[in-house]
Amino acid sequence: MSEKNLSREQQDTGEERSVNRRDILLSGTAMALTSMAGTGASAQAQQPQTAPSVSPASGQRPNILVIFGDDIGQTNISAYSFGVMGYLTPNIDRIAREGMMFTDYYAEQSCTAGRSTFITGQCTLRTGLSKVGMPGATVGLQARDATLAELLKPLGYATGQFGKNHLGDRDEYLPTAHGFDEFFGNLYHLNAEEDPENHFYPQDPEFRKRFGPRGVLKTSVDGRIEDTGPLTKKRMETIDDETSAAAIDFMQRQARANKPFFCWFNSTRMHFRTHVRPEHRDKPGLTSRTEYADGMIEHDAHIGQLLKAVDDLGIAGNTIVLYTTDNGPHQNSWPDAGTTPFRSEKNTNWEGAFRVPCMIRWPGRIRPGSVSTELISGLDWVPTLMAAAGDPDIKDKLLRGHQAGTKTFKVHLDGYNQLPYLTGQQDRSARKEFVYFDDDGDLVALRYENWKIVFDEQRAQGTMRIWAEPFTRLRVPKVFNLRSDPYERADITSNTYYDWFMSDAAGVFLAAPTVVGQFLATFKEYPPSQRAASFSIDQLVEKMQRSFDAPAQ
Repeated sequence: MSEKNLSREQQDTGEERSVNRRDILLSGTAMALTSMAGTGASAQAQQPQTAPSVSPASGQRPNILVIFGDDIGQTNISAYSFGVMGYLTPNIDRIAREGMMFTDYYAEQSCTAGRSTFITGQCTLRTGLSKVGMPGATVGLQARDATLAELLKPLGYATGQFGKNHLGDRDEYLPTAHGFDEFFGNLYHLNAEEDPENHFYPQDPEFRKRFGPRGVLKTSVDGRIEDTGPLTKKRMETIDDETSAAAIDFMQRQARANKPFFCWFNSTRMHFRTHVRPEHRDKPGLTSRTEYADGMIEHDAHIGQLLKAVDDLGIAGNTIVLYTTDNGPHQNSWPDAGTTPFRSEKNTNWEGAFRVPCMIRWPGRIRPGSVSTELISGLDWVPTLMAAAGDPDIKDKLLRGHQAGTKTFKVHLDGYNQLPYLTGQQDRSARKEFVYFDDDGDLVALRYENWKIVFDEQRAQGTMRIWAEPFTRLRVPKVFNLRSDPYERADITSNTYYDWFMSDAAGVFLAAPTVVGQFLATFKEYPPSQRAASFSIDQLVEKMQRSFDAPAQ
């Protein structure tokens, strides 16, 4: 793609500052040099600097704009891949260039899980939100689980959520029941939304009422719920136009009122199936000729519109902008699929399911152009953003019991406050470990510093079998050093993997039960709020068996 074509794309989004290949390559070179250093420390940590003040300028709390893509891999973002996919993402890259990007950032293995851990700061075993939410499902975000929105409200924040929610089908699970002042968006993944248009979808009205998807909803904190109509295949072409416009309108209203805001925008791009309007397909200058590439360019343009709105409002200097996604790519729908350099894909135990693009910008607080190879998780944003808003002690408060508005919460946050690291006050991430859960809520792996121990592995090599086949419990765990083998290939390609395992790695997996045991011990005082859902028949049979075993009343 030429710089001329790139500039035309930027003009489409209203972005004035040019972004060219040199900017991307310079940022990428910094990432490569940091990775080769092999210390696990970030590029920021390697450069001496004066730690900026955490307290916002003029006593104002920072605005918070969080942007989620969907099923997007690191390779799909040109800040990570230098345009190897045949297109560039200049607006997303801008956030990286003006802030910090992460190489070792962990979301979750699928949609609902990645969104729930971000908004609650709790792992999926605690919330039960590990399985992909479906129309008619009874599992959803529980009232006892505090959300970032609920915690920010007492600090004076206006809160709005726009786009895909995927945290429950019922009214009590809607964002406006969990701290958001307003919500406009859809409740499920795109292929579930378009099911009613399929030829063989049941026509029975009762079936559609019980199991069909709800429409795109507009809700408010006073309980009003407006169904704006179904998310049809045709509407999917432009739904992100609708929701991003609503997000911009929300930010404009709060800026005029001089009120700090938390805006969470969740695009439907790039979950499959991708439906791009005809005029945005096959744009000139692309070497990638897929509808997925067209969708990524459209997604990047929406990010550009959000950033332009922040610029135009004159609030960029006091606005935190975070870009990430919910999980790794879903690849059995290729070529309508994301791309990751890591092993396997969404809904597995492998890095390809969990490690995703992430970048954050906060002018004057986070060093521009910095690249972190430290371990960071989506779980960390609740305590981190609360600290940025002025409450660095929220984790301890919630452990003891904390009142936010009319609710009192007593929960165990699994996230760490990363603000001292992000702002250069500390050299290392506060996180040393990450626990991997599958979509059934089972603990399948552990990362501790550079080491990963796999207890259960998904052996299916792609296709829908990844969702259908069970995980295999290993009698002896597999061990990977994610610095020397970040793509987890040694057990497949190396003749000497088990020699290395016995000489260098055996002690690592022997220590793993201690780390896992310490983590699981916290569930005694802070138990799960519900059991994870299941696509299998096991839970139904178990429930029926319990009813048989119950004594007659």
